Amino acid sequence: MAIVRTERAGVHAQLLKDLARDMAIPASRMFAILGIPKATAEKKIAAGELIAGQGGQAAIGLVRLLGQAEAMAVESTADAAADFAAAKWLGQWIETVQPTLGGRKPADLLDTPTGLDMVSRLLGAIQSGAYQ
Repeated sequence: MAIVRTERAGVHAQLLKDLARDMAIPASRMFAILGIPKATAEKKIAAGELIAGQGGQAAIGLVRLLGQAEAMAVESTADAAADFAAAKWLGQWIETVQPTLGGRKPADLLDTPTGLDMVSRLLGAIQSGAYQ
C-alpha cells in the first residue's frame, strides 16, 4: 500500500537527481528519460516538491528496475558480482540499443507503463540466461 500511496502522491523531486548521480547519467538526460521537462524538474527540486503523474510513475518504475539489477548481482555466483555497481551498470545498459526492443534503447521506453514492463521483462530474461 505504501507504493500505491507514493504513486498517487508522487515522488520527491530530489529522487531524480539522486538516481541520475547513482546511475552516472546527466540530470538533464534523466529528466528526459522520465518525460519531465527540465525546467519543471529543476523548479520542483529547488522547492522540495513532489513529481506526480506520468513522470512520478516513471521514476518509481526506474527504481524498480534498479532493484531488479541489484537482485541480479546478489543472485549471481560470479566473483565479479561482489563488486558489481548495479546503478552504474543500469545507467549504461538503458542507454544501449537492444535488438530485442526493436533496436531501441531501454531509456526511450521508460516513460510509459508498457515500456517499463518491456524493459523489466528483458532484464528478467537476461537474469535467467534466456537472453544475453
